[in-house]
Amino acid sequence: MSNETDQETAATTGEGGGDIVKSSTMMSTQHQHHHHHHIMSTSVEEVDEQVLEMTQSTTTVSSSNSSSGNTTNNIHSRAQKSYKNLHEFSEEMLETEKAGLVERVYDLERQVLEHKDEIVCLKSTLADVLRRLATIDNSYENSTSGSGRGGTGTPAAGGAGGGSGGHHTVSDNVSASGQNSLSSKSFRFSRNTLTRRRLNSTVDEKRFGRVPSRVTSSPSRVKTNLAQKAIHYSNGSLHSDSMSSHSISPAPSPSPRQPNASAVANSHHALLASSGGMGKRWSSTGDFISTPGSPSGTGSSGSMSRFSAKSLLNLSGNSSRQGQTHPYVQRKNEDDEYVKLYISGRPIVIHLPEAQLSTYELTKVQPAPNRRLRLDWAYGYRGKDCRSNLYQLPTGEMVYFVAAVVILYNMDEHTQRHYLGHTDDVKSLAVHPNKLLVASGQCGGHEGRDSLPHILIWNSVSLATLNMIGCGEFTGSINCLSFSRADSGSILAAIDDSPDKIISIWDWQKKEGGRKITETKCSVDTVVAVEFHPLDKGQIITIGKNHIAFWSLDQNGMLYKRMGVFESFEKPKYVTAISFTQTGDVVTGDSSGNLAVWKRGTNVISRFLKKVHEGPVFSICALRNGGFVTGGKDGLLLLFDDALHIKAEQIVEAHFGAVRVVAEGKGSQLLIGTTKNCILSGDFTLSLVPIVMGHTDILWSLATHPQVAQFVTGGRDRLLQLWDSLSHSVVWSKDIGEPIHAVQIANAGDVIVAGGVGGRWSVFDIVTRELLATYTDGQEVIQCMQFSPDGNLLAVGSKDNCIYIYQCTKVAHRFSKIGKCTGHSSFISHLDWSKDSQVLRSNSGDYEILYWNPTLCRQITSQSTVKNLEWATQNCSVSFETIGIWPENFDGTDINSVCKDGEEQFLVCADDFGKIRLFSFPASQPKSLSHSYRGHSSHVTAVQFMHDGVRLLSAGGMDTSVLQWRVV
Repeated sequence: MSNETDQETAATTGEGGGDIVKSSTMMSTQHQHHHHHHIMSTSVEEVDEQVLEMTQSTTTVSSSNSSSGNTTNNIHSRAQKSYKNLHEFSEEMLETEKAGLVERVYDLERQVLEHKDEIVCLKSTLADVLRRLATIDNSYENSTSGSGRGGTGTPAAGGAGGGSGGHHTVSDNVSASGQNSLSSKSFRFSRNTLTRRRLNSTVDEKRFGRVPSRVTSSPSRVKTNLAQKAIHYSNGSLHSDSMSSHSISPAPSPSPRQPNASAVANSHHALLASSGGMGKRWSSTGDFISTPGSPSGTGSSGSMSRFSAKSLLNLSGNSSRQGQTHPYVQRKNEDDEYVKLYISGRPIVIHLPEAQLSTYELTKVQPAPNRRLRLDWAYGYRGKDCRSNLYQLPTGEMVYFVAAVVILYNMDEHTQRHYLGHTDDVKSLAVHPNKLLVASGQCGGHEGRDSLPHILIWNSVSLATLNMIGCGEFTGSINCLSFSRADSGSILAAIDDSPDKIISIWDWQKKEGGRKITETKCSVDTVVAVEFHPLDKGQIITIGKNHIAFWSLDQNGMLYKRMGVFESFEKPKYVTAISFTQTGDVVTGDSSGNLAVWKRGTNVISRFLKKVHEGPVFSICALRNGGFVTGGKDGLLLLFDDALHIKAEQIVEAHFGAVRVVAEGKGSQLLIGTTKNCILSGDFTLSLVPIVMGHTDILWSLATHPQVAQFVTGGRDRLLQLWDSLSHSVVWSKDIGEPIHAVQIANAGDVIVAGGVGGRWSVFDIVTRELLATYTDGQEVIQCMQFSPDGNLLAVGSKDNCIYIYQCTKVAHRFSKIGKCTGHSSFISHLDWSKDSQVLRSNSGDYEILYWNPTLCRQITSQSTVKNLEWATQNCSVSFETIGIWPENFDGTDINSVCKDGEEQFLVCADDFGKIRLFSFPASQPKSLSHSYRGHSSHVTAVQFMHDGVRLLSAGGMDTSVLQWRVV
């Protein structure tokens, strides 16, 4: 009995032990199951089956033999092995889930960026719509108010097409009712302006969280000037926020009568007292008057600008002392029939017309004209030596630059607007992540603090300047700019192209002038680009000669640098292009034609594509679908998918140049800027179409068609180009094989003559551009050419100091030489014909003015014969009609070109400092007041009025641009 009892007890104990083991196992399984609750249900069932099998085995063994210790050890061993397998399985599952989570985060980031882009497009479109609605409203009020006021109307600009039709008028007389109308319109414009500012502020607040009050609503100097400008430009005429696609000058004066000096003085002091200093520091409209603080001509000052009034005050105080003397013009006796004009210390005798002998006084002040110039169109693009300067905005405009002008061009509407805040060459461009704001950087200019290298932040819809960054802080030009992208564009990076290649980081929203967060030396070699990482805050990449650098900006404003490591891959001489994948990897192109992918967060290459292009890769454009387009010096465009597999290619024709920059346009369209200063549009299915063309080297010569709206240009790049000023396009372009220094169109409009080097000049058919004939006169450069008014003679001025006279024949391209005029002691610079075609007038490099009988090729020395002549053109810069264009202390070479309109109302001169100045004709008084305009960044080599006298053309020398102005 006792043995049976013991066996039963042992069996009971064994079963209990099995229950304990089973319970422990189940508790452990439940704990593991709770810890790994994210494991898939199928995996949990497999684990439960293993545990159940193990438990059953344990129960069987325990019940069969209570003393089997070894068996118990085996059970624990099997349990530990199962737990180990379970842990490894869970770790594998965690890794899988982690990888999937990273992919989902990347996908969410991409979707967020796409949604942000859509929101930005909507906001930009809304801002542009508000601008257009306000413009239509103001234009309607202007037309109704203008028709209700009396006085002589002054024609203003018509549509963007630039034709002579479609004008509206602005009254020149201000009555009491007219003043009330102006006041109401000023209020209306201010209200619209405030509406746009509220929109922009709302956009910025939502984008940035909060915009510093200095930028949005603080009455700082910048915003005060902008508000005052809005009020002053709302006088019933034109303003930059108009429906017109042009940049606008201030409105013409409302008063046709010129005030006396005391009236101007009173008006001037009253203006200063009321405005508290209404001078504008930067201009974002077509009125780019170089004299600061020029109001738009309202009030009693008539057509006088603030500069004019100040000049009158100075002159009126000194007139009694000066008498018949002047710092650079002298007339010793009132009976003298001549004056002496001193240029560079040399006296030049200029005889007075008989009608002027009794009335001419040196102390008289000739007022500036009642009309102004407005920039109508800018021809050209700077792709030869600048990168990352072509962008598509959500408003449908593409933004790029040439000379000192940033151009906003709407390809669908074929219209331009212009930002004219810069004083010298624009070298860099960056678009804010909100797609509304633009940053543009320039090089150093000629005069004043505002001509120092600096960055301007401006609104692309209103063209209002928000801030000037770094004036006085940079020593070289700003050749690279980039807004931060991961923090909604709150900071700006800039590369100073100084010998030390300084990288600086700016909080551009802080106060006037911005706040420099930090700066440091970037590289000893050239830096070609700087970019913020689109996903990682504070991460910056710079590329250039022999380097790619990864920078980190910490919260304390310190920059830390890691150089890119090429390891076993080929290290290029230049890293030339940069972009980013949607997952944040960095993609670069180099001077050897290779592409490299740098893993996000590292400075090592994860993938290398060798010899994608033959030669340097100049641009990498990331597409909205995740793909890429690359462009290189070989003229090849390559389309890649998101895995960097080539899908298509396109060739840019060689005469357009190599690919400099690629930007994504509307839909599938691409915008391609080239090294020959062209912009093309197209895709990989259709051919590329040029939409902007220009010269690539110094532009020397310009001539207008005598009958139609066309003009011809020529330069050092050997290109002879015929343009249409209505369609704003190139009719044809021809490489003539040598630099072009002078061009002219025959009176009949059928041939073009072009003067080159080595004494050669050629004749081309204006329709077929065929070379018809070539002539040679001397061995020097042909400086200038001019047809006589009757079309029978052609004068050719050479650098050999001679003028060659030709007889035009019935065959357009055949010319018969009459002889040459000798007598100048320097090269021939300018030529004019008298209206009767009987006398030729010439200027030379040493400021001589001589007169010639062209049929005899003899000099006319009798002044009584020539001093009363009327001249068909006004090309000579040294003459009685141009005494007033020479400021004090000007060098004789500073004035490059002058011209007058056909009705002899205006005289325009162009100088070495990029200025265009508009005078009343003739500018015969030493103190002749003018309106001054900027836009060119180099010496302006030529100015010419079109045949209609409404449009003016200017050629920009080294900036290679042609600017088309309109008299308004």
